[in-house]
Amino acid sequence: MGTLIGTFLTFLLVFAVSGLKLDREYQRGVIFRLGRINGVRGPGVYWVFPLVEQKSQIDIRTKTVTIEPQETVTADSVTIKVNAVLYYRILDPSKAINKVENYQIAVYQTALTTLRNVVGQNILDDVLQNRDKINSKVQEIVDEITEPWGVVIERVEMKDVEIPTAMQRAMAKEAEAIREKRARIIKAAAEQEASIKLAEASKLIAENPAALELRRLQMLTEVGAENNTTTLVMIPSDFINLAKRLSDQVPHQEQQ
Repeated sequence: MGTLIGTFLTFLLVFAVSGLKLDREYQRGVIFRLGRINGVRGPGVYWVFPLVEQKSQIDIRTKTVTIEPQETVTADSVTIKVNAVLYYRILDPSKAINKVENYQIAVYQTALTTLRNVVGQNILDDVLQNRDKINSKVQEIVDEITEPWGVVIERVEMKDVEIPTAMQRAMAKEAEAIREKRARIIKAAAEQEASIKLAEASKLIAENPAALELRRLQMLTEVGAENNTTTLVMIPSDFINLAKRLSDQVPHQEQQ
């Protein structure tokens, strides 16, 4: 009799211990009772009825998924390869278990096809320059699809865009042409500004001939500072003006 009681108590102890479950802070247990959903438990220690209740464990931490490079054609008919990183987490463990067979594969495939479709709706310049807009669009679409599965998309980031070699050379030539155009415009603007300043200076010198003499003296100082052997012959501006008046009078006298 004592042996029977001992066996029975041992059985009860094993039965009770087998029903103990432990989930960490980032884990949840989805409980099924005779095949029907019976709520979500955890974290911590709890007990389920052996053979009657079963537990499916879910990790609710943010998961990082790398989307492999996808070859797609942009709106301006350029074939490129893009890859991205997806961040998501389980918001409702019960839905993640019951609404989709494998939420990890489902989320990955959804993000993969959405990324290809969104990139295909944009031209190459937008893909290269407006990545934030494409990331937000992909996140919005994928989050809307995965919401019934209890999954929330936290972020989508495009990592790299691979462009064909021929297109890279064409883009390099275009960028070089743009830089050359900008340099010519800046040079032309500088020459225009310099010509305006020279015209203003010539007017001032014409109104005040002494200014020309001062400029000549300044030029002598600049030339002398360079320690060269250049010989300069300075002709006063009065002589130049006199020669100019005489040259103007000669044709007038010949006409008479």
